[in-house]
Amino acid sequence: MIDVVRRSLPLLAGGVAACIPGAALAAVPQVNLTTHWAGYAALALFALAYVMVVLEEFTHLRKSQPVMLAAGVIWALLAAVTARQGMPELAHAAVGGYLLQYAELLLFLLAAMTYVNAMSERNVFEALRCWLLRRNLGYRSLFWITGGIAFLLSPFLDNLTTALVLCAVLLAVGAGNARFITLGCISIVVAANAGGAFSPFGDITTLMVWQRGVVGFWQFFALFLPALVNWLVPALLMHFAVPRGVPQNSGDHVRMKRGAGGIVALFAVTILLAVAFHSFLGLPPFLGMITGLALLKLYGWQLDRSNRQLAIVGFEPEGTPGEIDSFDSYEQVARAEWDTLLFFFGVIMCVGALGFCGYLALASQHFYGGLGPTTANILVGLLSSVLDNIPMMVAVLQMNPDMSTGQWLLVTLTAGVGGSLLSIGSAAGVALMGQARGQYTFFGHLKWTWAIALGYAASVATHLWVNASLFPPPG
Repeated sequence: MIDVVRRSLPLLAGGVAACIPGAALAAVPQVNLTTHWAGYAALALFALAYVMVVLEEFTHLRKSQPVMLAAGVIWALLAAVTARQGMPELAHAAVGGYLLQYAELLLFLLAAMTYVNAMSERNVFEALRCWLLRRNLGYRSLFWITGGIAFLLSPFLDNLTTALVLCAVLLAVGAGNARFITLGCISIVVAANAGGAFSPFGDITTLMVWQRGVVGFWQFFALFLPALVNWLVPALLMHFAVPRGVPQNSGDHVRMKRGAGGIVALFAVTILLAVAFHSFLGLPPFLGMITGLALLKLYGWQLDRSNRQLAIVGFEPEGTPGEIDSFDSYEQVARAEWDTLLFFFGVIMCVGALGFCGYLALASQHFYGGLGPTTANILVGLLSSVLDNIPMMVAVLQMNPDMSTGQWLLVTLTAGVGGSLLSIGSAAGVALMGQARGQYTFFGHLKWTWAIALGYAASVATHLWVNASLFPPPG
């Protein structure tokens, strides 16, 4: 179980741009290369790299390799072109801006990964697995329980961490049943993305919209019912495909190691610190996460000292031989996989290059100028399943179209849940592809895209109906 979580934690990669602040992106210099050969080359190289990411399960090529190569080649081309146009410093300044954003993302994820690694090492997930197995719940009950918890937790934590933790539980209770794991992972991805869409801090897109001031704090919760519909529709359709039966109860009884409860509590405090630093102090969320990581290290130091003292006096909890062992938080930091962290780097640089060329702003102009806000906002969600929701939301915020509160909530909803259409469209989806490697795949998710699309359409219709008062009549 610990090995599964260790291998999967770094694959928080799918929504790579999801930690890029909109204000920071707006400050990055841009040029108009949308009709230049270098711009076309950037688009082609990024598309080719992303195809290689999708085909990872066939090529066995690690995700970081194609996007890192594409990022280097693309920025070399853009630097050469802008230098010939008499602006040699422009590409350098842009790369520096995106590098700063990557550093913030790296520190944020490093803190989150360390906490989840620490909880895994303290047998938190193993204990939860055994507890669920002892309840003798069937596969269908577990399908709904894991999805429901994902929907309810993601508004308060974040959709990445929520999906990761629940998938670890799903893999444990459903070991050996690939069909159940595939359907359960799809449900968790959809539920986590939907749950994050109706909270100001459930997803980075909602944080960006909230920070811009176009939607008030309490107005986000008008999306609760549409978000619930977004998950329930595909979950109901998948329910009948979930296998019957009950997972085998091995009779195992795993107790959490000493300090597990303290680490879980500190993780909750760390999430609150990240939210507080961002919401009340105007500081980047990673500072709150790093502060929480420092608390974990101090707690680990105290726990290790007390463990040694207990070992000296020969204390051993009843029925748990060997539980008094050392805890080194730096070991949990070291277990992060740099392959995935470099994948973040490559995609941030590639997406940043497209923004540098002017493609994101151009797409937004065509959407809102020619299609109208409702159609454009629905398309933003559909495109976010491929291009990720944050670059799309950044483009919308940069354009700042004149829209009602209902329309801003619509684009917040669609950008948040649109990534569920494909497994590569959200951070949660890519994270679970790595965590349940070989059991939850791109094509396994694609088989149920039709059901997720029905949920997407139903959630949009629900929003247009229940929140009709937020849409002023035309004219």
